This record gives sequence, C-alpha cells and structure tokens, in this order.
Amino acid sequence: MKLTKICLLLAVALGACAPKKEIKAGGDSGVGVWLTTGDQISLLAKQNNLPIASSSNNNPTIEVNATQTYQSIDGFGFTLTGGSASLINGLPKAEKEALIKEIFSAQGKGIGSSYLRISIGASDLSADTFTYNDLPTGQTDVNQDKFSIAKEMTDLVPLLKMIVAVNPSIKILGSPWSAPAWMKTNNSFKGGSLKPEYYASYAKYFIKYLAAMKAQGINIDAITIQNEPLHPGNVPSMYMEAVDQAAFIKTALGPAFKNAGINTKIILYDHNADKPEYPISILNDAEAKQYVDGSAFHLYGGDINALTKVHDAHPDRNLYFTEQWVGGPGNFAEDLKWHVSTLIIGATRNWSKNVLEWNLAADAAYNPHTVGGCTNCLGAITISPAITRNVAYYVIGHAAKFVSPGSVRIASNIIKRLENVAFKTPEGKIVLIVANNNSTVQNFNIKSNSKAVNASLPAGAVATYVF
Repeated sequence: MKLTKICLLLAVALGACAPKKEIKAGGDSGVGVWLTTGDQISLLAKQNNLPIASSSNNNPTIEVNATQTYQSIDGFGFTLTGGSASLINGLPKAEKEALIKEIFSAQGKGIGSSYLRISIGASDLSADTFTYNDLPTGQTDVNQDKFSIAKEMTDLVPLLKMIVAVNPSIKILGSPWSAPAWMKTNNSFKGGSLKPEYYASYAKYFIKYLAAMKAQGINIDAITIQNEPLHPGNVPSMYMEAVDQAAFIKTALGPAFKNAGINTKIILYDHNADKPEYPISILNDAEAKQYVDGSAFHLYGGDINALTKVHDAHPDRNLYFTEQWVGGPGNFAEDLKWHVSTLIIGATRNWSKNVLEWNLAADAAYNPHTVGGCTNCLGAITISPAITRNVAYYVIGHAAKFVSPGSVRIASNIIKRLENVAFKTPEGKIVLIVANNNSTVQNFNIKSNSKAVNASLPAGAVATYVF
C-alpha cells in the first residue's frame, strides 16, 4: 500500500499527513512579527508568530487602544527624483518590472509603498536643471503656450505608468523646485522669487502640468507650492516667503483650480519643522485657507512635535511629512533608529498622514544630481548596476507593508524608550511599530483589546507587530 493511502487511513486517528497551513498574523495563530536589526542580520524578516500570552509577568506593557482614533493615513513611500527614474528605467526590462512590483505592489513579498513624491520639473537630483517652459533670455510666455513635459517622456512618465499599473491607487504628490526662470526676479534656476505679475501665469503652469500628466494616465493627488521655499541656495530653487505664498494661493492658484474644477490638493510650505509659523500664518488668512488642504514638512531643522503645533492651530487641515534624506554612506544602525523613531513613529504621532523618505534611487557615487545639488544623498536603493537595498527601504517597509492607505492611527503608550505607534487597518488588523532606543534588549508586553503577547526586542532594533 502506498504511503499516501496509509496516511489517509491514519489521518482521523493520528491527524497525520494533513497539509501544513500557512501561519497568518493575527487570529488564533498569534501575532505576526517582522524584525530589522541594526547589525542587518535581520532585514524586515518574518519571525515566528508570538503566541497569545497565557500568564502575566512584571514586564512593562504597551497598551493599544483602538477606540481612541486620530488621523487617517494616506501612505508611506519615497520621492521618485528624475535621477531615480533614469536609473530604474535603465534596468533590464525583467529586472525593472520585478523591482517595481517589489517596491509598489501591495501584494506579495514586497514593501507596498503607497505614496510617491515627484518633482514638477527638475529637482537637485535630476541630471540637469529644467522646467516645463524654458525660454531664451528676454522671452516670455504668459499664456503657457509653449508648456511641455517632453523631457519627462524618456524616463519619468514611462516609469510612472508602470508604477500606476502595479498600484492604481497610489497617491502622487508633485513639488516644484523652481518656476521657469523668466518668471523670476533673477532670471535664474537658483534662488530668486516669483514676480507677482506672473502669478496668474504660474497658476496656469500648474493646471497645464496636471492636464499633461492626466493625459498620460497619471493622476496627481496633490501639489505643494514650492519645495523648501526658505532655501534659495539649492539648484534649482526659488525663495517664497509666507506672505507671498498666501498671496499666490488666494489671488491666483486657488481661484484658478476652482474655476477649472480641479480637485488636486494644494499643500503649503514643504520645508523644515523649525518654522511652523509659516503655514500657520497662511492658514490664519481665511481667504487663502479656503483653498488649502494642509501643510507639509521636512526635518533638516526643528522638532517633529512642531507638526502638532500646526494641527492645534488649525485642526481642520491636514499634515504631511514629505522629505528626509539619508546622508551617504550612512550608518545603518543609527539611521534605522532615528528615522523610524522620529519619522515613521514621530511624524504620525504628530498627525502626519504620510511619511516620505527622500530619493528612491542613486548610483554608488550618489549620482545623478545637478551642479550645486546634493552630492551625497543615499538612495533607498543603490543601482550600480546591481541593486542594493539601503536603510530607507527598510524604514518605509516597516510601515508601508502593513499599514495600508485608509488605516487610522490609534492610541498606544510609550514605555522605557520603546518608541511606538499603532494603527487599525481597513481590514480590521492592528499594527504596532516599535523601535527599541535602548542599548540593551528589552522585554515587554503588548496588549490590544483582549489579546496580550510577551515580546522581546534587541537593542536598536525595529519591529512591526500585526494582530
């Protein structure tokens, strides 16, 4: 008699030969755990599920309270710079398709990135400076008749089409580094300010951009007015004080969007947390505020808690975290702790609806970049030509893989330098992200509703727990 028949005869009595069932996070099978350690031995790696605790202990407890809710989440992701697009688009077809699925698909073994920032024209991590309406010195085009995204048709647009095909619901944010030089006070890609006489023309520039991208099947969910408006030393860049941004919104961009029936969100500021008064002052202007969805932040200056100051001043407007770099070559262990604790956890605990790391890809020499642009921005991946996954990949992965868009942040307490944040997903799962900022292993409990587990996290490690 064949072994399989023997198994069938004995199955009822012995429970033998039954196929193994996949152990899923949550439910009776326990709590799922994914771990990244500072020594990189474990990189967003699935661990054995934690069993539901049957007895109590004296360890401190992180208590998750799903009945206390905060903001909804739009997603987690990266900036697809022009340089990132050219590097990824230059990969062999099969490798490129696999990488896009790995980064952006919500299914399978990838990280499920659900939010993407792109530059409107060149950023400093493009190979060269350009906008979508560059003209010889002395010429103008107030009606934007010469507007064109032709320079994006080689790499950015084809890649975005592939990304949208993999993740049709991905949210895309567009940010300009500069208006066309002929609109500016210094007629240069670097610095200078937008001339008020071109406010209406620049509003038309945004509308033409949205229409051009839509014609390619790419929906732009939101735009910021200006990347880092208080940093005119970047290449490209443009200086824009809060009073000028308010005037541009209320006299030109807001009314133009309204008249054109455009629902793309208008987001303020897009700069460091050391100047919360910048977005607050604009939101204090009721005429400007009516057109504004919220404010965006970076953290090259200031404190992440400043986001709550803006929320408290205008709780009816949203908050976003749109950029943070990793300086190459980086320190994986320290960068992991800081970025997860301060951004994934800190920004969302301060009302941000998203968290975006800076450039998605660079080569081993931190190229491409403009002359005067960032010379040591470490990509989430390095393409040289082999693909290396760097710390930002895992920072975003610990959230994006588990916290799907539409999730809601819920309450959790912080104990013993175990920074954490909790979410409830649309599917009803509870997700807790914890960073151990201690120099020793920490043993602790996690309690959510009627379930409790005993957990242990190595020094400097990050874990995502899914109930």
